Amino acid sequence: MFHGPGGGGWWSFVRADEDKQPHITQALLVRVAQYARPYIWQIAFALLAILASSILALIPPLLYRDLIDHVLPQKDFARLNLLALGMIAIPLVAGLIGVGQRWLIARVGEGLIADLRQALYAHMMRMSLRFFTHTKTGELMSRLNNDVVGAQRAVTNTLVSIITSAFELLAALAIMLSLDWRLTLLALVILPLFVLPSRRVGRILREIVNQQLDLNGKMNAQMNETLNVSGALLVKLFGRQPTEVQKFGAHAERVAAIGVRQAMVGRWFFLLLGLTSALGAALVWWVGGIFVLQGAFTVGTIVAFAAYLTQLYAPVSALVNARVDFATSMVSFERVFQMLDLPVEIQDRAHAIVLPRARGEIRFEHVEFSYLDPASDPAQPVSPKSKPNGNGHAPAETPAFIPTRRDALRDVDFEIRAGQLAALVGPSGAGKTTITYLLPRLYDPTAGRVLLDGIDLREVTLASLTEQVGMVTQETYLFHDTLRANLVYAKPDATPADIERAAHAANIHDFIMKLPHGYDTIVGERGYRLSGGEKQRVAIARVILKDPRVLILDEATSNLDSESEALIQAALKPLMRGRTSVVIAHRLSTILAADVILVVDEGRVVEQGTHAELLARGGVYARLYHTQYSER
Repeated sequence: MFHGPGGGGWWSFVRADEDKQPHITQALLVRVAQYARPYIWQIAFALLAILASSILALIPPLLYRDLIDHVLPQKDFARLNLLALGMIAIPLVAGLIGVGQRWLIARVGEGLIADLRQALYAHMMRMSLRFFTHTKTGELMSRLNNDVVGAQRAVTNTLVSIITSAFELLAALAIMLSLDWRLTLLALVILPLFVLPSRRVGRILREIVNQQLDLNGKMNAQMNETLNVSGALLVKLFGRQPTEVQKFGAHAERVAAIGVRQAMVGRWFFLLLGLTSALGAALVWWVGGIFVLQGAFTVGTIVAFAAYLTQLYAPVSALVNARVDFATSMVSFERVFQMLDLPVEIQDRAHAIVLPRARGEIRFEHVEFSYLDPASDPAQPVSPKSKPNGNGHAPAETPAFIPTRRDALRDVDFEIRAGQLAALVGPSGAGKTTITYLLPRLYDPTAGRVLLDGIDLREVTLASLTEQVGMVTQETYLFHDTLRANLVYAKPDATPADIERAAHAANIHDFIMKLPHGYDTIVGERGYRLSGGEKQRVAIARVILKDPRVLILDEATSNLDSESEALIQAALKPLMRGRTSVVIAHRLSTILAADVILVVDEGRVVEQGTHAELLARGGVYARLYHTQYSER
């Protein structure tokens, strides 16, 4: 069975050296800012709301001072009423502004997360097949979920906290200086005690977050592999439920342990910040109390100053913590960009042409193809190569691994004329599937050319090539959706009449009409509610609906009953009529009906011709015929 080529260490991007600390460079910040640019007005209004809230937060301590120094000594009831109303009005207005600010920030954050997810998903969709054959689906899901949410947190929480705290710090510092410069300097003396621990804690938390994301990705990968129908069936057939539960428990325990470690590091950090704040407050109250006793200033002033002291240390603590949060949340951005920077192997060239309606003439000119086996030597890291991305920024480095190169095709040269039926025959692992995968450009040849109507496939747009080529794979895949949705996937604008004609041609219409909901019946995960023959006929109907000029078919009928096989063979006749068909043939009837037979062995087309011609040669085909096909 063909497992798909590997290449360039791409499969290992999710196994990158997560112990490396992220580098918060200017290029990284600029790149993050590019995603925030569409929301510049929402961000601007949110900043204004933050500024207004910060100013309002400075007023209550002044009200306390006026209450203590003037209103109470002078027994001014009218002014007392005004101060009481002010103490209610200010939090109310600040709260309403906060609601608006939160709405704006939520719009920005959710918009950003949607943009990142769309960019990431679109980039994954452009990746070649080899990327998916060497990457665990669960780890891709982790990138789309955990990492993107972490990136959003950097904008909606951390960045807002930094800006808010900066405004509050500067404003509180200005008022404190106006109240008494000596106490202000005393309050500032202990600020280094806030900053110094943050560096060490920041490094620890970055490492923890990296490990946490990696462990979550591995846990997601196991869930994805064992909680789908195929995985669950395999687990049950081999009785491996206890092993999988134990394995998942180990993953869950590691995730829990790293979460506890993160919580404890954060808790100790907050303890240090709290003690530092208490030390500063004690110094200010002690020295301020001496000044009050000496008559240097009033009781109201020291009370107001103490209130502002809280508004000084709280932003400082928030800024120090935000610095740590920002550094750790940038890990998520870095991991997202790491994915976005992976090169797209199969893509349109700069001046690719739109392929017109094809006649269907296929030509392989001295085609060679080799792939890298990622499982060959994963323990041997080599120096990663980092290339600038399209924005001119250097992407995050991902280590590759020394792989073993394996040749799949060697000097393959043949021609299939338009409208012919070509049968690919040969032993398992000879390279037949690799040949069929080169036609729709699921891979590009290492050397040589693949031509359709005399045009190199690398010179045409992928979209126009896809319209011309239809493929029915050995393993039929159906989405967990209705039969109608699975059929129109090939032609979204198909009418109900088009769908029924295709189903009739594929001998599946009568079966569908017997179902409780007809074409609106849900087929289940991967189509598991249908039998193998039913799924294949749905796949054939889907390709008939597409109406391609070139048909590629892996004729997998060996595991079907005789009735299903007969229905499928009857469905294939109208499908092949008038098209160029390339079939990996398993049935003798298909081989005998072929216009040309290509015999593939050890990555080479060793023989080609008609059944009679090849049989007369007494070569590889003759041996295959007598050992595998003559009794069928």
